[in-house]
Amino acid sequence: MSMTDPVADLLSRIRTAHVAKHDRLDLPASKLKTEICGLLKEQGYISSFEILDEDPVKQQIRVLLKYTDQGEPMIRHMKRVSKPGRRVYRRADDLRPVLNGLGVGIVSTSQGLLTDKEARQRRVGGEVLFEIW
Repeated sequence: MSMTDPVADLLSRIRTAHVAKHDRLDLPASKLKTEICGLLKEQGYISSFEILDEDPVKQQIRVLLKYTDQGEPMIRHMKRVSKPGRRVYRRADDLRPVLNGLGVGIVSTSQGLLTDKEARQRRVGGEVLFEIW
């Protein structure tokens, strides 16, 4: 079955796993999802992730979710900004901090996936995929 929006699928799976209080999550792998998981790990929203199979057709990503000491998910909210039906592009000057810097925006640029802060520092714009806090 083909997937029209892999980013929304990734965010939905993470949201559902958090609601169910799971400690890990397996999902189909792709380059984009692997890069997103790398940024989420770098920003402290997930504990870690790994690629499970060597065969590119069967590859899965195992994501280890992160919770606070009180058992609350580190990810409080995720908002998909650019969708297949309505793409949202921003120049570097138009990228604004998410929740005054408390959240992170993930931007697809010509230099790869970057956080909104990195994109502003490098002076590159691109497609705003989603915001997370």
